[in-house]
Amino acid sequence: MSKAEKQSSSVSVAITGSGGAGVITAGNMLLKAAAKAGWYGLFTRSSGPQIRGGEAAAMIRLSTDPVAAPGDVFDILIAIDWHNIERFAIELPLSKDSIVIADPFAGDVPIVIAESGAQIVEIPLKDLSKKIKKGRQNMVALGVVQTLIGLDEAVVDQVMVHVLAKRGEEALTASREAVAAGNAAISEAGASITPLGAPSEGAGRWMISGNEAAGLGALRGGVRFVAAYPITPATEVLEWMARNLGKVGGSLVQAEDELASINMIIGASYGGTPSLTATSGPGLALMSESLGLAVASEVPVVVVDVMRGGPSTGIPTKSEQSDLNIALFGLHGDAPHLVIAPNSVGDCVFSTQWAVSLAEATQTPTIVLSDQLLGQSKAIIDPPADLAFVSKRLTSDEIGEGFQRYATSSTGVSSMSIPGTAGGQYTADGLEHDEKGLPSSQVKDHAAQLEKRSAKLDTYEFGDHWAEIEGDGSLAIICWGSTTATVREALAALSSKGQDYRLISPRLLAPAQPKAMAAALEGVERVLCLEMSHSAQFYHYLKGYFDISCPVQPHYRPGPLPFRVEELCDVITEWSGS
Repeated sequence: MSKAEKQSSSVSVAITGSGGAGVITAGNMLLKAAAKAGWYGLFTRSSGPQIRGGEAAAMIRLSTDPVAAPGDVFDILIAIDWHNIERFAIELPLSKDSIVIADPFAGDVPIVIAESGAQIVEIPLKDLSKKIKKGRQNMVALGVVQTLIGLDEAVVDQVMVHVLAKRGEEALTASREAVAAGNAAISEAGASITPLGAPSEGAGRWMISGNEAAGLGALRGGVRFVAAYPITPATEVLEWMARNLGKVGGSLVQAEDELASINMIIGASYGGTPSLTATSGPGLALMSESLGLAVASEVPVVVVDVMRGGPSTGIPTKSEQSDLNIALFGLHGDAPHLVIAPNSVGDCVFSTQWAVSLAEATQTPTIVLSDQLLGQSKAIIDPPADLAFVSKRLTSDEIGEGFQRYATSSTGVSSMSIPGTAGGQYTADGLEHDEKGLPSSQVKDHAAQLEKRSAKLDTYEFGDHWAEIEGDGSLAIICWGSTTATVREALAALSSKGQDYRLISPRLLAPAQPKAMAAALEGVERVLCLEMSHSAQFYHYLKGYFDISCPVQPHYRPGPLPFRVEELCDVITEWSGS
């Protein structure tokens, strides 16, 4: 069978350029067109630490099957310019079968391109766009990709009409001409790749980012108040909520800083309204004292932490799983709380909905640990199940004399009165208190309330949602969050070669579930722990909080470079001795 007759199950495309080149716009339009055509896809992006402008890369993987992990190499790289291409070198793996498309240039080919052995095809992107009134290079690039992957021209045109409608007919005409110029230029150049297989049937698929999915999950869970303070890469959660909260009768307020936002949602929740804010590592650090207040006063709130590289300001635009320790241990004193980690773009819907439900049911602050790779990636997915669970907090409408807001019980959950309820007045602050809420420094009150707050989580039945568990091999891979998709695909590839493994991806990180983990590891002889942090935070958490009797080996590195499927296949094969 000739190369032209073969079909690929997936194809990966990167479009790079400096500020204003429009590579993210082109990437979004390509993903929209793929969705309309019937393919699945994942769109990730990378940029420098600048607020505006600077280098950027749109990275799109399209597939005939559901896909949640980046590809191993890029089949197509379109460099709208070579400016700062070296900054993306390690994030843009190429092979000898890759095609690199760029303007004709003088001098040496960038070394990262030359070393890959990729085919370089010179196309005058800049000159072609200049010949068109208001023509843009990113639309020429879109036309090049359309032809190379065999995307239907009519579908691309539909997307242009939809996206550019507000810019007027002149902008639409210019884009159509630029796309056509790209079609013609790559056809004339004679370059080709193994085409992507035919699209599959599947009406009603979603194109959604992890941040948007988290917002949707929050609404499904019952959140009706959001306090917003923007921070990369979490801002899109708040932007999505701002557009959609009003549709369900909710409200959003932009706060002046992270301290204000966390205290606003504590106040709103104290008033009876399920509430949320979103932030990243630096913001979570600022919120820690107030989260302790929410623990002590037993006011449920949800904080979505979309992790980025740290410490301090770190790398705002790149992903890392290094907020695990602060999420688990960053509150002072004995402060039991919930930490939930979604493991895919689609799972951000369920995990955030579940987080809101758990917070309300246990009257406990909850942190949702997403990251930049999940939050800012867009994926074409089948709609996740609409699970109709919304837990309501225990409240009292009829209160007699001697109301005890913090009464101890076997479950630790006590009835909460909403402000304005006759006889339901109580003090809710950070001081230790007795059962009525009156401040107390007595040993017996402190011990009783510590036990009460712990019992809420120790006795709660979390069920099977605590983790995703797949396979039954005697060798287990334990990972969490955004690494899960790549691990899952790697294990599927190894399984096709007759190698059987078990995948365990905990969704509930706090409180730890040692009994559930022991059951999940029954029959396992060895464990490999995979994560994206410099200090193996997840590995040390497993070793410290779970009684894992078999050997556990860590494999870890910091962001921003994500794991690749082929890389993990090699790591797992070497570890297992297969």
